[in-house]
Amino acid sequence: MDTTPTTDPTDSAGTTDPTVRRFDSISLIFNPHSTGNAPDLAAKLADQLAQDLPYTPEIRMLPTAHAGHAVDLAREAAATPNALVVSVSGDGGYNEVVNGVMAAGNTDTVCAVLAAGNANDHQRTTARQPLARAIAEGQVRDMDLLHLTTGNGRDAEALYAHSYIGFGLTPVVAIDMEKGNKGALKEMVSVVRSFAKFRPHRITHTDGTRAKIDSLLFANIPQMAKHATLSEAEDRPADGKFEVILFPHTAKWRVLLKAFRATTTGLGDQPSVARYEFITLKPIPYQVDGEVRSAPANTTVRIESAPSALTVIG
Repeated sequence: MDTTPTTDPTDSAGTTDPTVRRFDSISLIFNPHSTGNAPDLAAKLADQLAQDLPYTPEIRMLPTAHAGHAVDLAREAAATPNALVVSVSGDGGYNEVVNGVMAAGNTDTVCAVLAAGNANDHQRTTARQPLARAIAEGQVRDMDLLHLTTGNGRDAEALYAHSYIGFGLTPVVAIDMEKGNKGALKEMVSVVRSFAKFRPHRITHTDGTRAKIDSLLFANIPQMAKHATLSEAEDRPADGKFEVILFPHTAKWRVLLKAFRATTTGLGDQPSVARYEFITLKPIPYQVDGEVRSAPANTTVRIESAPSALTVIG
């Protein structure tokens, strides 16, 4: 993705730094009915940028009107050259913005997220500095995405994820914990309840072998749900690979023990791949950055790394 700035910022030696950006437009996309105070956070960021930036971009406040609207708003914002699109939201809202920008095609758009909501795993694990300061300094970087395809041919559906894609129990439990913001004891009660209702899923791998799984998670970030450390990989999310965290079906107390390990010492090193494929045998629910969906039976599911697919700041 092209990261050439409109102007030519130079360092002390007088050489051009191609990673420094000054934006012609900055779009702030937010849910006006957010429980995470997104409208106020968006307004404060807009005011701070208008005051602190050494140049004068067009700053747009773009409230969403319905679920999925952020995809359309982000795609339209990305049609403007040299644009920054900021999602003032949690992980789900940022997922919509990322998919909207990717749907716009090969643009020079930069993305960012300002945490607002319960689930902010991506911002928490990837942010390097306060967003307003990062925008003022203009230092951008490339980030991998996860690319999910379900089905084949004309019936195939594709989505991008910035953080994780999960099938089975682990993401269900994690999101249940995240929504509550309840404290350790009540979160553990949520875990136990999820276990009580959960049934394992069967899938077929590309080599023809069948597997009975409790959880299958593909991660582009090392942590989720505030407490769970999924992997010790250091280069994510810009190494062209993602981690695969597989829980084969076993006694529920063993899975609970693994979940407890994830929230304390972490799960340790996990396999890192660029592609993973399997076939569902029955309908299976899954989550993309926390948003729940479902894949039908007898469907090919393919997860691929999209290396350096997105340019980000923050």
